[in-house]
Amino acid sequence: MSEKLVFITSRIPQIGLELLDKAGIFYRQWPHERKITKEELIENVKECNILLNIGSNQLDEAFFKACPKLELVSLLSVGYDHVNIGAANQYRVPVTNTPGVLSKATADTAFLLMLASSRKALFQYKKILDGKWQKNVPTDILGIELHDRTLGVFGLGRIGLEMAKLCKGAYNMDIIYHNRNRNAEAEEILGAKWVNFEDLLKQSDVLSVHSQLSKETEGLFNYDVFSKMKKTSIFINTSRGAVHNEEDLIRALQDGKIWGAGLDVTNPEPMTADSPLLTMPTVAILPHIGSATVETRDEMARLAVQNIIAKINNEFLLTCINPEVLEIT
Repeated sequence: MSEKLVFITSRIPQIGLELLDKAGIFYRQWPHERKITKEELIENVKECNILLNIGSNQLDEAFFKACPKLELVSLLSVGYDHVNIGAANQYRVPVTNTPGVLSKATADTAFLLMLASSRKALFQYKKILDGKWQKNVPTDILGIELHDRTLGVFGLGRIGLEMAKLCKGAYNMDIIYHNRNRNAEAEEILGAKWVNFEDLLKQSDVLSVHSQLSKETEGLFNYDVFSKMKKTSIFINTSRGAVHNEEDLIRALQDGKIWGAGLDVTNPEPMTADSPLLTMPTVAILPHIGSATVETRDEMARLAVQNIIAKINNEFLLTCINPEVLEIT
């Protein structure tokens, strides 16, 4: 049995705990339903060797400094913008994540948001709840169709590719994209076309964001950018809320710069219940459920724990974000 101690910040799928038990690894879980505070996180982790982190707990330099025994941070997520990788490197702590296993589920969510926005589905549903389901005249609260339109993807990686496949297969949509690097697979199997950012904005009927959050992408989608899009276009974001400026998005929708929006991530997050976005007919909002399927969460837990087992056994880490730290002697 390993003498290493793992701290887990929330409940995880049972398959993850079973793998830890089978490997003979000691662990402690945060026992409360509420989110752990930064002070509580440090208090629990400072005597542990490994952190299995769920959620957006900020792992900054102060955190790493206060946890000298920490040998690994295993994230139950793909995104890692809440982790100061420079500080992790400074304190020689490898950080792993769970890419790949949630691509299809997140793409499904983006596709769902696109449909919900295009047909004003959530707005129509709220009418039923409010007792306002009445016979409509033929011109009342109409949506728009997506057949043979153009999907623009900002950040055509694993998730963006799955979204593009869905749109191509279901609606025969043309696929354009903007990446720093070309995606040869998408170009071959979908006929996707690389375009510059300005053309992505001008040509997309649906613009779906699947990029990482970085200094270059933070706040990128602002009022000026929305103003360059088609007035009939739909903006979809399932990446990180900070990629778009939410006040600017609200203003762009109110001013008719774009037609609609679908968000699984918001800025701030959680969104406040009085946000104007929640009452707009052409907007669909979900509470960050991109990976929220039984199958995907099981695979995320499996991969996160496999990285922990690999670290304890001095084996190759499956998905290390900062492999350079492993080379430090």
